[in-house]
Amino acid sequence: MNDAKKRISPAVAVIIMFGIISMMGDVVYESARSSNSQYLNLLGISAAKVGLVFGIGEFLGYFIRLISGLLSDKSGKHWIFMFLGYGMLLVVPLIGFTMNWNAIIILILMERIGKALRSPAKDTILSKVADKQVGVGFAFGLQEALDQIGAFIGPLIFTSIFYFTRKNGVLQYQLGYRALFIPFAILMLFLVFVFTKVKNNNLVPDIKKEHHSEHLQPVFWIYTAFTFFCTLGFVNFSTVGYHLKATNLMSDGDITLVYSLAMIADAVTALVVGKIYDKLKAKSGKKAGGLLVLMVLPAVSLLLPVLTLSHSAILIAIGMIVFGIVMGIHETVMRSAIADVTPFDKRGTGYGVFNTGYGLALMIGASLMGLFYDMNMTGAIIAFTFATEIIAAILYFKMNNLVKKQNI
Repeated sequence: MNDAKKRISPAVAVIIMFGIISMMGDVVYESARSSNSQYLNLLGISAAKVGLVFGIGEFLGYFIRLISGLLSDKSGKHWIFMFLGYGMLLVVPLIGFTMNWNAIIILILMERIGKALRSPAKDTILSKVADKQVGVGFAFGLQEALDQIGAFIGPLIFTSIFYFTRKNGVLQYQLGYRALFIPFAILMLFLVFVFTKVKNNNLVPDIKKEHHSEHLQPVFWIYTAFTFFCTLGFVNFSTVGYHLKATNLMSDGDITLVYSLAMIADAVTALVVGKIYDKLKAKSGKKAGGLLVLMVLPAVSLLLPVLTLSHSAILIAIGMIVFGIVMGIHETVMRSAIADVTPFDKRGTGYGVFNTGYGLALMIGASLMGLFYDMNMTGAIIAFTFATEIIAAILYFKMNNLVKKQNI
């Protein structure tokens, strides 16, 4: 009986509920992200412009977290930021009502800004709940797995429309976007339910702040630099989706389907890697012990441009599984580690700085890869990825040596 109670502890209940909220959010925005680049290709937008827009969107989505994280920490109004952030997902179905390039840019960027508003508040609560109770690796791994169930289901909305309707390409995409009004409405209703449930039952325990150093430690800055270069060479799906559409290697339905496949790989990886992260911490007896998991990230990332930008459907499908594995590590370990390499009183700042660097890397990487692709320089994309991941590997070993030296 005692074991059963532990399994259904307030911490686990909060993690699951937040995971379901994230899952519904992913149904909406990952559905669109699986189709945005192909839709823009149909509208005659170049790969360079698509890469730039997606890059700016990712940068804003992470940079604004620095501001929203600080504001949510200072105000303590985490739920306000969550309602505002999730409410902005309304812009996604609105994409289906326009073919105007400028309007689409604004809507895509607003979706990313909404994610920036809600993410720090959610991550802060999860790290508070999980840190001393169930393990941050497990918490973020479980949340990412639930996220990716939504990310798997979402693109299937477009896949179904592509396969079962006979409208022309543009109208199919517009119908797909408009259909997202339904999961958006379900999401907002569930968000209200969870808010009421959590508040009425006091499911978020009062966790006292831990007083550590007033400054972010050197290991944090090396870790952030490592993440920057890992992400800089990461092949974004905006480039992959554009490649598949431009070369007619796959049908529209198959493109969104293969994206769903990547999301399943992401979900499985998140659960496995999250548990490994916590086990390595427990085995080493150190808060930064789980960072060993990141050793594989630069090597695996090197495979992405070779596989996903090839002209073989089989290699691309394999590449998208690798894409999902890399995403699973990014979303689980990288977020968990921030909680372990920053003092609690600087955690909001830590997440903000980390996310700003992460978003900057996504913007630069996506923009350059889109430009290289327009110039028919796939080799340059591979060389760029190789260079950035080698730098990331060097930084990893420097970080690992520092962790050992300072016994963190």
